[in-house]
Amino acid sequence: MTYLKSWEEFEKAAERLYLHDPAKVRYTMKYVHSKNCLVLKMTNDVVCLQFKTEISQDVRKIDKFINNLMRHMVSKEH
Repeated sequence: MTYLKSWEEFEKAAERLYLHDPAKVRYTMKYVHSKNCLVLKMTNDVVCLQFKTEISQDVRKIDKFINNLMRHMVSKEH
């Protein structure tokens, strides 16, 4: 499992992964206090995407992405 380098790359790949098969995709978000970093992981048991950041401004981007993902989950389109 490798970490994607940029937030934009992770965001696009994660959204594609979710839209491909919403029933199998799950994500976790974990804050590692000892390393002062936030780790996001999204997987469908075949593909695993990870993103790690130590920058506090990325938290807003992550929050916006999670809200968008939740909107997809509650919509009736799939």
